[in-house]
Amino acid sequence: MVTISRLRMDYLDHPVGVDAMPQFGWVMESDGTCVMQQAYQLQIGTDAGFCELIYDSGKTESDESAHVDVRGVELCSCTRYYVRAKVWVTGSFADGLEAESPWSEPASFVTALLQNEWEADFISAETKADKTNSKGTYVRKTFSVEKEVKEAYICSTALGLYHLYLNGEPVGDDQMAPGWTSYHKHLCYQTCDVTAQLKQGKNAVGAHLGAGWFKGMMGFVHERNNYGDQTALLLQLVIRYTDGSVQTVVSDESWIGCNSPVTFSEIYDGERYDARLEQDDWCEPEFVPVMDESFRRLTNEELAALAYDPLTDPLTDEQKEAQREAAAAYYPETTAWHGVEIVPYKKEVLAAQPGCSVKINGEIPAQRLFTTPQGDLVLDFGQNLTGWVRFTVRGKEGELAHIRCFETLDAAGNVYLDNLRGAKAEIRYICKDSEPVTYQEQFSFQGFRYAKLETWPGEPKAEDFVACVVHSEMEETGHFSCSNPLVNQLHHNIGWSLRDNFLDIPTDCPQRDERMGWTGDAQIFCRTSCYLRNVYPFFSKWLKDVACDQTEEGGVPHMVPDTMPFHVITDWLLGQGTHSAAAWADVAVVNPWMLYLTYGDRRILEQQFDSMKKWIDFMRAHAVDNIWNYKLQFGDWVALDAEEGSYFGATPNDLTCTAYYAYSTGLFVKTCEALGKTGLAAEYQQLYYDIVNKFIATFLDENYVMKVQTQTAHIVALYFNLLPTGGIPGTVEGLKRLLEKENGHLVTGFVGTPYFCHALSQNGCVDEAYDLLLKEDFPSWLYQVKMGATTVWEHWDGLKPDGTMWSADMNSFNHYAYGAIGEWLYRVVAGLEVDERRPGFRHCVIAPKTGGNLDYAEGSSDSVYGRVATRWEAKDGQITLTVQVPANTTATLTLEEKAANPQGDVVMMKNRDGLWSAELGSGVWTVRYSDGRSVAVEA
Repeated sequence: MVTISRLRMDYLDHPVGVDAMPQFGWVMESDGTCVMQQAYQLQIGTDAGFCELIYDSGKTESDESAHVDVRGVELCSCTRYYVRAKVWVTGSFADGLEAESPWSEPASFVTALLQNEWEADFISAETKADKTNSKGTYVRKTFSVEKEVKEAYICSTALGLYHLYLNGEPVGDDQMAPGWTSYHKHLCYQTCDVTAQLKQGKNAVGAHLGAGWFKGMMGFVHERNNYGDQTALLLQLVIRYTDGSVQTVVSDESWIGCNSPVTFSEIYDGERYDARLEQDDWCEPEFVPVMDESFRRLTNEELAALAYDPLTDPLTDEQKEAQREAAAAYYPETTAWHGVEIVPYKKEVLAAQPGCSVKINGEIPAQRLFTTPQGDLVLDFGQNLTGWVRFTVRGKEGELAHIRCFETLDAAGNVYLDNLRGAKAEIRYICKDSEPVTYQEQFSFQGFRYAKLETWPGEPKAEDFVACVVHSEMEETGHFSCSNPLVNQLHHNIGWSLRDNFLDIPTDCPQRDERMGWTGDAQIFCRTSCYLRNVYPFFSKWLKDVACDQTEEGGVPHMVPDTMPFHVITDWLLGQGTHSAAAWADVAVVNPWMLYLTYGDRRILEQQFDSMKKWIDFMRAHAVDNIWNYKLQFGDWVALDAEEGSYFGATPNDLTCTAYYAYSTGLFVKTCEALGKTGLAAEYQQLYYDIVNKFIATFLDENYVMKVQTQTAHIVALYFNLLPTGGIPGTVEGLKRLLEKENGHLVTGFVGTPYFCHALSQNGCVDEAYDLLLKEDFPSWLYQVKMGATTVWEHWDGLKPDGTMWSADMNSFNHYAYGAIGEWLYRVVAGLEVDERRPGFRHCVIAPKTGGNLDYAEGSSDSVYGRVATRWEAKDGQITLTVQVPANTTATLTLEEKAANPQGDVVMMKNRDGLWSAELGSGVWTVRYSDGRSVAVEA
C-alpha cells in the first residue's frame, strides 16, 4: 500500500565524505491516491542490522519527507553509518484510509574528517624547477596491517589532478579529481572506502599526479602556474581495527616519488605518454624502487632565480608560446625514485566532497572509420561529447599513436580544427613493445565528435576506439518527448550540452582554449538544468566558489573560478573589466533561488545569502539614480541585431543592466522572506520598487510604449514584470510586431533568448511561442537540428546552409546557453511548474499548453518527492491529459484558456480567471476536454 522506494542524504543515495550530519529525504510509492504523510520514524546506526543505534526519532508526527534534519547527534570521523525510515500516511486505499510502510531498505553515509583533523602534509615529487613543465609524477609509501580490519577510509586531495592506488589497484573511479575550485580559498577533498582493498601484512598506497587546472596553462591570458608551481598530494588513511584501535597513515616526508610516463598533460593541449617509461607494478607492495641518490632540493638562491610575479612582470605572447612549447617538449632525464618535498598549503580551505564527482558516465564505440577528401583518416563517434578516446594500439617499440580530437567537418567533408583556436586537443602515445595495449588520457579531456588519426602504427580498426563520456555524476531527472522528432532532437541536444559542459564546473564550451566557468551561461541555463538532472550538489559546490571569488566590494567575476586577478589583463574585451556584468554576475542571486524553487531547500539560500546580498549592494553602490551600469557589459551578447562585426546586441546596456538589477533585487526580497528576514525584506522591497519605477520612467514613454525597439527590450520588460498593468498589452503587441518584422524569427542574444517564449506564452501568445520554437530556417533552434547538430551551438549560424562556418575565433558547437529553451518545454508544453509558496514541487502547478500541431507531448521531472508528470494527446479537437502527482504532494491543475467541456477523474471548476481548474492529491488522473476553437470551427 505504501513503501519508501528511495532514501537519500543531501540529494545523494550513498554519500561518502560528508562533513556534518546530512539532511534526509525519501520518496514514497503507493497504490493509493491522495496519500499524505502523517508521521515518520528515522533510525541511524553503526551496523546494517540497526542493533547499535545512535539515533531513533521514534514515531514523529510530521509531513516532512524531503528535508528532515537530525540535530544533537555526535558523529565520528571516517565512519560509515546506516539509515532507514518508515512512514505513516493517510489516503484513499483499497482497504481503508490509513497505512503504515515497512522499513525502507538501508542506506548509508560515510563521514569525512569532521573537525578537519589533518595530520598529513601536502607532498610533491616535483621541485620549483618543474614550474616549466606539466609532467606526471608518482608518489608512494608502504605500510603494514597486522590486525583484523573493521573499516578503512582514505581522505585525499591534490594540488593538480590525481589518481589514487592501493596495492596496485585504483581507489574509486573518480576522474579529474579534485576538480577545479578557487583553490586558495576552497579545495575539495575526496573520501573513499578502502576496507576491501587492504590486506594483512605489507601494503602500498600511491598516487599519480598531473598538472591540471592548478598548474597547467589555463585562462584567457594563457599563462601557467595560476595557483602554484608544484603538484602535490595530501592523503590520510584511517584504519579502524575490530579491537577498537586505530592506525593512521599520512602523506609526509617518508614517501618517495618519481617521474611518470606522462611527459606532458594539460587541459587544452592534451596528453603525451611514453610507455617505455612505465614501471610495472609501481604501486604494488613488493615493488623495489630504484633510488636516485643524486636528487637534491633547490637552494634559496636557485629558488629566488625562479621567482616570477605575473602582475609586475607580465610575459609577452612570444614568451608564453615559448613556455608552452618547452613544456610540451619536456622529457624526463630519469624515472628513478627519490624523496619528496613538503609543500606548504592552508588546510583551512579544505572541504569534503561527498558526491557529484567527475566520472566516466558512458561509452560510445566509433560509428565509422573513413578517409576524408583530403586523405585524412578520421573516426566518427556520431555524437558531440566531452571526454576522451580510449584506444587499443598494436605497435613496435618507439612507434607513435597520435590522435587529434575535433567537433565538425568543413563544407567539403574535411577535418576542421580552426574553432579549437590554440588548443591542440591531442593524444600522443609512444609504444614500448609489440603487445596490444589499451590507453586513455589521465589528466585532460576534449570536446569532440571526430578524431583524426595523425599517425597510427599498423592498420587501425574502428572497434579499437571508444569515446568515454566524462562529466560530473548527476542523475537524470527530466524526460520530454513529443510528436515532432526535430523537437525531440533539440531536447536531446540540450541534454548532451549540459552533460558535456558540467564537468566539475559549468563551462561555456569543452573544446577550444577556453573551457571556463562563464557565469552568464550558467545563470540563464540553471532552471533548465534543474529539470534535466539532479544538479543541487553540482551547483551548491560551484556557488561556494562564486562567493569565494567575489571582490571585496561584492562584484562577481565573469568566470568562476576566476584566474584574472593573478595577471595583467590586456585582452581587447576583458581588459575593459573582469567582473560584474549584468546577467553574468546575477548568477549570485538567480541560481540559489532556482535551486530553492526546484528542491525546496532553504539551506542553499542560507549558504549563499551573504554573497547574494553583497551583489545587490554592489549594484546599489554603483547605480546612478537607480540606473545601473558598470565598466564592461556584455549586454545582449551575440544578438543578431548587433551592428556588423560586433558581438554586442542593439539593446542598450542601461536597459539590460537595470532590468537585471530589478530582477535580482526582487529575487533577493523573496529570499529574505523565505529565511524570515522581514526587516531586510522590507528594505530591499522598497529598493525594488524604486528601481522598477525608474525603469518605467526611463525606458517607457508617456503612453507606456517601449522607447527601445528591440525584441530583447520588450522580452525582459515583460518577463521580469517591470511594466505597469496598463503597459503590458501594448508591450506584448510591440513584441509581436518586432517578431513579425523579422518574419517570425528571433534576433535575440544571451539576455533575450532564454525568456522569449515565456514572454509570449505568459501573455496570451501561446501560438506565437510555438511558432517561434518550431521555426526550421535560420535563425532558430531547429535550424541547428536540421543541420545535423547533436549538441547546442554557440551561434545560431555556427554552420551556415552552404557549409561555411561562423568566425573561427568564437564558434563552439557545444554551448548550452541557448538550450535554456528547455525550461519552456517543461514549464509550458508539459506544464510542470513549481509553486513558490510551497517550492520543491511540494505543491505543483500543472498547466500544459497544447499547440504547434503536436499530436502529443509528455514530460516528467523526478522531484525530491517523486515523479511529477504529464502527457497530453490531441486528436479531432479533443485533448486527453494524464497527470501524475507523487505521494505527499498536491497539485493545482489548470486547463488552458481554449479548454471546453472537461470530463474525467476529477471535478473541474472555473477559477477566478475563468479557467477550468481542480485541486489534486497524489495519484494518476485523466481529464478530457475539447479544444474550444476546434469545436467552434466544427460548429
